[in-house]
Amino acid sequence: MDAQSRGRAEGADPADQWVLNPRTGDYELRLDGGAPPPAPSVPRQRTPQAPGPRPGGPRERDPGPRDGDDDTAPDGPRDAHRRKRRQPKTSGRRKALMWTGGVMGLVLVGGSAFAYYWWDRLGGNIDTVDIGDVGSATVLGDGPANILVIGNDVRTGEGNEAYGNRDNVTGHADTTLLFHVAGDRSNATVVSIPRDLMTEIPDCETRQSDGSTKTIPGSEGRTKFNESYGVEGRDPGCTMRTVEQLTGLDVDHFMMFDFNAVKTLSTAVGGVEVCLEEPLKDTSGGTKLDLPAGKTTIQGEEALSFLRNRHGLKNESDLDRIGMQQKFVASMLRRLKEDTLGSPTKMLDVADAATKSLTVDQAIGSPGKLLTLAKELGKIDLKNITLMTLPVIDNPDEPRPVTVVPDPAKAPQVFSMLQDDVSFTEVKKQKKKAKDKQDALLKGARAEASAVRVDVLNGGGPQGAAGETVTWLQNSQGVSRSANQGNAPAKVSRTQLVYAPDQADQARKLADLMGLPAAAMKPTAEAGGDAPMTATLGPDFTKAGVPVATPKKVDVPQSRADEKMCKA
Repeated sequence: MDAQSRGRAEGADPADQWVLNPRTGDYELRLDGGAPPPAPSVPRQRTPQAPGPRPGGPRERDPGPRDGDDDTAPDGPRDAHRRKRRQPKTSGRRKALMWTGGVMGLVLVGGSAFAYYWWDRLGGNIDTVDIGDVGSATVLGDGPANILVIGNDVRTGEGNEAYGNRDNVTGHADTTLLFHVAGDRSNATVVSIPRDLMTEIPDCETRQSDGSTKTIPGSEGRTKFNESYGVEGRDPGCTMRTVEQLTGLDVDHFMMFDFNAVKTLSTAVGGVEVCLEEPLKDTSGGTKLDLPAGKTTIQGEEALSFLRNRHGLKNESDLDRIGMQQKFVASMLRRLKEDTLGSPTKMLDVADAATKSLTVDQAIGSPGKLLTLAKELGKIDLKNITLMTLPVIDNPDEPRPVTVVPDPAKAPQVFSMLQDDVSFTEVKKQKKKAKDKQDALLKGARAEASAVRVDVLNGGGPQGAAGETVTWLQNSQGVSRSANQGNAPAKVSRTQLVYAPDQADQARKLADLMGLPAAAMKPTAEAGGDAPMTATLGPDFTKAGVPVATPKKVDVPQSRADEKMCKA
């Protein structure tokens, strides 16, 4: 018996095994036509290695239980004889709906389902990477979450030689999506990061196969973003650190797919509908892509060629290709929502195809943990998912620009909105739990201005901003214990105030004086004592005495996941 038919009644079709129980009104999976199957056997997960110290201080992690984790996973001290929790009965349709949101990053929002008898198989499909202390130890905690979806360009696999050299078995970060999930789960924003974006890659501590750690030096100056993975042994954790430094956001998890994922997933859903204003043909001869104008359904090799193609597009650039990729992903989401959820066999095909090409961090590296993630992401309506490309401009350092750099005006605005968890869509009845938690940092006692101790650094503000701010604080606001520390070691994406818990009253006073929003407040875990706080001025800082505010919208091209690629 092969793996695909393991646990299946001989000769039975999977769809025929979902049977309505007249006593309960629920659909149940009957493997032999008799009693419902027992609860799934969930493989035991390996205990993650203790992370080492992270440069700049360790990230605070939620030590609480992980909803949806495997019961045998080591979440902390437990009674050795504690019995496995009984799973509540759920109808077949509700099981499917719980998996609304699949696995290909955005496919997590579209839909897939795990049938009991495939549980072990799907768990065995998933590869994990130990990324040390970067990321979150929990599946999804309270508040906003950021998931990095990496499409690497490794060429291994049948038919992929058309896209270049197959010798590199690691690949690079070819297609990268930052998936920001709102704290109230009412909306999400997906930001595409161009592969040719010039940025700084920080030093990265990686875990080796023998359990040791190795620090890979960062880039000397700016380099292409796609080199944040696969170059000199950089792992997905290095890409996460690069995005954190670029955006000022904490990245919680990563999900990585290769070329084969596009082919298998697009086939598993029965093809993805695309529309073209003009015929699209790969004139380079690298692939056999040749699509007519109008509506076409593509899958497999043709789908991959479509997503990789630049020829025939307006400027034949990576930015043009990103726009096509976003439309393709949105179309796949709608196909999953409208066509796949109602078919158990299709859902199993999608789940198997997705997990075979999936690599994730250990915190979400099991079917149970992915189920928890999918349940949360499945709450988001497609109309409240915004897709955009990071605002960029041509690289001014190149005579004939080939690469791009972040737009100095618009990129900080996008980062600021994400950091403040501001939705790019109008969401009705948006809850404010996560925002209220951050806003609470500004509530409480205030110290006298003369008691405030702060070092001011310039991390991207106007030239001379640190010195001018200190002069203003001392002469106009009575903050005599402020000091100019010049330029920060690295630029920040927005102004921030780092302080210890016992300095909270000082931090609130300084926030009042400088007009800092709640999102700028960055409390640490350790006591500060007599040490000063650190205020780092970012691109959002304009002038001393002018409040730093988060924009409510930004003028950049956007689309919504519910917008149809084919209008007719």
